[in-house]
This record gives sequence, structure tokens and C-alpha cells, in this order.
Amino acid sequence: MINHEKLCLDTCNLAKQAGLFILAENKNFSLDKVEEKTFNQLVSYVDKTAEEMLVAGLQKLLPQAGFITEEATIATEQKELMWIIDPLDGTTNFIHKLPVFSVSIGLMQNNELILGVVYECNKDEMFYAWKGSKAFLNNEQIFVKQNTELSKSLLATGFPYYDFEVMENYLATLKYLMVNTQGMRRMGSAAVDLAYTACGRFDGFFEYGLHPWDVAGGAFIVQQAGGKLSTFSGSNDYVFDKTLIASSAALYPAFYNIIKSNF
Repeated sequence: MINHEKLCLDTCNLAKQAGLFILAENKNFSLDKVEEKTFNQLVSYVDKTAEEMLVAGLQKLLPQAGFITEEATIATEQKELMWIIDPLDGTTNFIHKLPVFSVSIGLMQNNELILGVVYECNKDEMFYAWKGSKAFLNNEQIFVKQNTELSKSLLATGFPYYDFEVMENYLATLKYLMVNTQGMRRMGSAAVDLAYTACGRFDGFFEYGLHPWDVAGGAFIVQQAGGKLSTFSGSNDYVFDKTLIASSAALYPAFYNIIKSNF
């Protein structure tokens, strides 16, 4: 039987090790080390090495588990337990030395999230939760904000940077929220956006064009912090859907209705 708390804390340690490596490499990182996987999908040896570190460590913790990884360090093989890893969420920020990037790790069992870890490297902030637990930031319990009014909310999103098919829908949503909230922020790391939603810095977050590794860790932490999550269509399959809305349960109806009306 899995000891979820111990597994989560051990995963936090691995995330921090990877994060310290990322920070060390960032000091002397140069643009000539960047590769472009596809249009605006950037990667470097730092992403790849951090992922190799995480996979090796997680295999020791849970040998029976499979993996879904951004940099394809290990082949995806469907198993009951699946680690979902983004070794460096916010690669573009990292490359340009903008200090907002993170390590994100989620664990699913039979397609249900049971563990989430997001380590924001620059502020040394570890967000985490496991099945049956509350959500935590550096050993302190965190909660989503209980604001019920969009007009008093600060929201996060991610700007389209490679998938522009629904750009007009996105801009219409953004226009409404810019006028009817206290502001919008684009941090450049969906994992950080979700972690900040979990601890109440943001009232909510929405984005499209996402991947499982962008959201798995942070989404579970939001859930355990008392938040509500869905796809833009309202389903619970947000890990694999590419669209995500996250907020408190109190704010969710108003937030969801605005996004649904535009998409």
C-alpha cells in the first residue's frame, strides 16, 4: 500500500534537487544553447537533464509506475500509476532569465490525480498535496481565496504562443475580464499560476493549449486547497483536454460562464 504522505514529501525533495540544478544552470545560460522543438516550443539541455534526474529518482520511489514526460526521457507506457512531469515549466522565462519557472510533478492512479508537487525555483516555494491531505506551501496549509465577485478578482491566464485557432475567442474573453476584474496576469508558467491560485494570490486561472505536464501537479494542489476545476466545456477531464479553468468554488460559476460564453 502506498504511503501517500511519505511519497509526496520524497517527491518534493526530488523536485527541489531538480530546481537547484535549474537555478545553478540559469546563472550562465546562453541563448545559443536553445533548441526549438516546434514553433515557439523551446527546450535546452537544462530541461532534458532535469527530467532525467526526476525520472531516475521517481523510478526508485515507485518502480511500478509509468511516465508522461514533456521531453520524452522515457517512453509513455500506460500503467495503473502514472507520473506526469514538467521538469521546467516556464522554459521561455528561464531562457530570458525572467525569474518565474517551476518544476511540476503529478501522480495519477487509474486516471485520478493523487499527488501534486510544484516547486517555484526562484522563491524557493514548495507547493504540495497528496490524496486525503490538505494543500501546503512550505509546511503551511493554504486555501483558495473565497472571493465571490469577479469585479474584485485578480486572475491569471496564459497567452497563446503556438496555437492560434481560437485567438478571437480568447481575445473576447480577455477583453471582458480586463474591464470587469481588478486585473489579469500572465506569469509564463501554468504550474505557477495554479499554485498561486491554490494559495489565494490569484482568484482564478484559465488557459487553452495546455498539456498534461503543465497542469497535473498544480491542478491537484488547487483541488486539495478547496478549489474547483473544469475544462472550458465543464467536464472533469482537464488533465488531458488542453483547456482548464480553476478558481474557488464560490467564484467558479461566474468565471466559468464568462469563458463558456466566448468559447
